Amino acid sequence: MRTTSPHEDKLLALIEPAAHDLGYEIVRIRLMGARRKTFQIMAERPDGRMSSRDCEKLSRGLSPLLDAEDPIDGEYTLEVSSPGIDRPLTRFLDFERWVGWEAKLELDRDIDGRKRFSGELAGIEDANVCINLEGEEDTALIPFDWIASARLVLTDDLIRESLSRRGADERELEQLEKALDDDQVEFVSLNALPDVDPDQPYPDQT
Repeated sequence: MRTTSPHEDKLLALIEPAAHDLGYEIVRIRLMGARRKTFQIMAERPDGRMSSRDCEKLSRGLSPLLDAEDPIDGEYTLEVSSPGIDRPLTRFLDFERWVGWEAKLELDRDIDGRKRFSGELAGIEDANVCINLEGEEDTALIPFDWIASARLVLTDDLIRESLSRRGADERELEQLEKALDDDQVEFVSLNALPDVDPDQPYPDQT
């Protein structure tokens, strides 16, 4: 799920060690476009935080490597972003890290005539993702390798938790709580555009 093609596999293998040395984990990469390409790198720090300054640091840290190796034909835009609040779940351990939160999964095959499932994440077991599906008494075990895409469901509680994990201070959280309670905050998710993340993009022309 972190890549979608052999070319992206090679790009990930190239940049991941350098990103790790800079203190970041790669969540997902995408190479999009034909004539004018965009190389999108979604990343975060090990604690799950990713500020605009982090995006800038990672972008500037990877640019010399990409310039030297020149792995992408033609001109392209380098875009570094955080995973966002309703983040994609791309690594096996993501499903353990976000236990208790609602997620949507899409599989690469049918299970009882269905490819899409949603429910509360319940951890991992062997090579399976555990999820409590609505209306089902038993926890479902879905092989991680069968998952084509997955992301958290955007809720008020998830917004609060994400801001808390990012280090928002008590005053900011109190203001958010009041705004949510008063229905004064509206969050728009761009899930209809899965390869474009609105949260703190940092573009760089290459």
